[in-house]
Amino acid sequence: MRFTISREKLQEGLAAVTAAVPAKTTLPVLANLLVETTERGIRLSATDLDIAVSTEVSADVESAGSITIPAKKLSEIARELPPSPVKISASGEQRVTLECGRSKFKLLGLPRDEFPTFPSVRFNESWRVKSGELQKLISHTAFAVSTEESRPILNGVLWELRDDKMRMVATNGHRLAKMEVPVESSSAPAGDLIIPPKALDQIKRLFPAEEELEIARGDNHLGFRSPFTSVFTRLVEGPYPNYEQVIPKDNDRYCIADKGALTGALKRMSVIASDQTHRIKMSFNTGMLKFSVTTPDLGEAQDELPVQYNGDQLDIGFNATYLLEILRYMPTEQVRLTFKAPERAATIEPEGWDDPAKYLCLVMPLRLMD
Repeated sequence: MRFTISREKLQEGLAAVTAAVPAKTTLPVLANLLVETTERGIRLSATDLDIAVSTEVSADVESAGSITIPAKKLSEIARELPPSPVKISASGEQRVTLECGRSKFKLLGLPRDEFPTFPSVRFNESWRVKSGELQKLISHTAFAVSTEESRPILNGVLWELRDDKMRMVATNGHRLAKMEVPVESSSAPAGDLIIPPKALDQIKRLFPAEEELEIARGDNHLGFRSPFTSVFTRLVEGPYPNYEQVIPKDNDRYCIADKGALTGALKRMSVIASDQTHRIKMSFNTGMLKFSVTTPDLGEAQDELPVQYNGDQLDIGFNATYLLEILRYMPTEQVRLTFKAPERAATIEPEGWDDPAKYLCLVMPLRLMD
């Protein structure tokens, strides 16, 4: 194998795939990147066996071939190279030579056949989705997934694909985020997929917003591809809980507040809130929202904020961290909060959002201490 590539193209290709290389592995070949020559240049691939990423970059190929090269060392070398064309060649089974300007490196690779094969995914029955729409869903929901291992199904984001819309939902049992966007009708069958957030991070990072993606599923894998880049991920298996059951339909009290002012007050209250529960008390009255925190071994704090509130007076406790996280992803300057009772779920939605997407977050209250 022998090819010449610009330093920029090499760095671009490495930046795309190295995030999929595991930090620690008992399988030495997983610490390597697979480098293969193609008709258009070279293809770089990496995998940690849960997620696999490959991307193609242009290069002048003199002789075809493939080999795996240590990912960390190749990236470190590429980062320090002078701005000259890079010549890479592999002789015999495992030696890789890299030359750039007056610099010359020799690395020990591993044979191509030791590298795991990518999962088989049939793209003949695929969904076509605009990358920007997908990124919008990911950005507004993936933050709410659970990181606890006790309920693995909640460690993934539910992605519902329908003929005219797609929806993503994530929850950890205490807070939930749900977004739905309309799509042009697709010929692919409807599907419910549970995707690890790590894979969604790669999708967000690798595909430009204007690109159209082809998405297809295998037995327990999902593949995303554009003309130059592919991502494959293992799906989280099992039934996702019925989230519709927990979304309240009868919340009859609501409050409209300025997102920035609400965020500021919550941050101030968080300083005194307990490190374990992050509990703060919010008292809603006509025209005014009062905050109070009492943490026995620390002290207490109060604050207040003018709001538009409709309903009977209400005292309710929340985890301030969850509220702040939700507010960070709200796309409007004002937000609408709805309530039923101090022990029932509250919802938060963007107020005055002129977007075809529908967005709703939910947060469970905390019991107030007397």
